[in-house]
Amino acid sequence: MVMIGTDSHKRTHTVVAVDEVGKRLGTKTVRTNSDGHLALVEWAAQYAGRDEAGVRFALEDCRHLTRRLESDLLAAGQRVIRVPTRLMAGARKASREPGKSDPIDAEAVALAALRYPDLPMAELDGPAREVKLLSDHRRDLVVQRTRIAAQVRWHLHELDPDLQVPSRGLRRQRLVRDLLVELERFDGVVARLAQRLLERCQELTTQINALEKELRGLVQTLAPSLLEVPGCGVLSAAVILGETAGVHRFRNKDAFARFTGTAPVPVWSGSSKGKVRLNRGGNRSVNCALHMIAVTQARGIGPGRAYTDKQLARGKDRVAALRLLRRRLSDVVFTALRTD
Repeated sequence: MVMIGTDSHKRTHTVVAVDEVGKRLGTKTVRTNSDGHLALVEWAAQYAGRDEAGVRFALEDCRHLTRRLESDLLAAGQRVIRVPTRLMAGARKASREPGKSDPIDAEAVALAALRYPDLPMAELDGPAREVKLLSDHRRDLVVQRTRIAAQVRWHLHELDPDLQVPSRGLRRQRLVRDLLVELERFDGVVARLAQRLLERCQELTTQINALEKELRGLVQTLAPSLLEVPGCGVLSAAVILGETAGVHRFRNKDAFARFTGTAPVPVWSGSSKGKVRLNRGGNRSVNCALHMIAVTQARGIGPGRAYTDKQLARGKDRVAALRLLRRRLSDVVFTALRTD
């Protein structure tokens, strides 16, 4: 087998081909357009007949730089492996060749792919990416609205301290319209800025609601079993569905728990066998979604309340009980995704 590692930039891709024992066979630099990608496939064809395993491309998992290269390679029938950045960095540090350059980084990607044969294979984007793009865009709009709401509150306090805005009240279109009417009795720059910010807040709320409606339709079609999990709403399901990007990528529920950051990390040596600590890695977006489901179930929706009460009776505090519930929910979500 020949592994071709890639170091990607905005304008160029530098690739290095190595054999199964890590010996460098060749290097090439191409442009980041379709012509460059075609030249790369033609260059790699010289290694296709060396072994039955053929040629594989190893791309550092920076999809904002490699997404188009990845899709072009997959469309050309090539096999593509995604290498996490931390594994590439470790392979580069372990190399005997000092310094840092594009060929050195590309070779490190290829060596990391050879060292870890169970890395995920890339696939063409499906409906899950649409869900992720919409969910991420909605989250960005919510962040913008939150920042604007804080600015509006200070402007309103300066104009009239008696103008009380309820918590999360600026999400309601009716309240925003009432505030715009109130601002008509004020003059000056502060009132004008507050009016513009409130109008922008209205626009953001309209866009956020439209995105949530679109997400609801997609999630109900793609993951009906996931929505049946008690405490899992449309937004949490959209995050899980978009970030997972195909549950078939995980060999079992334990690998999925590692991905979600709910599987504990072993930290023992000698007589301390069996000791574990909290996993602070994994996909934090999915971990947050699982936490929201756990909190909802712990309040009495679904079987989580009985489980947390059981853990509290055993001497666990509420934080530890929710952490254990998240681990169980990871298995439930994995089963629901497999069913869908």
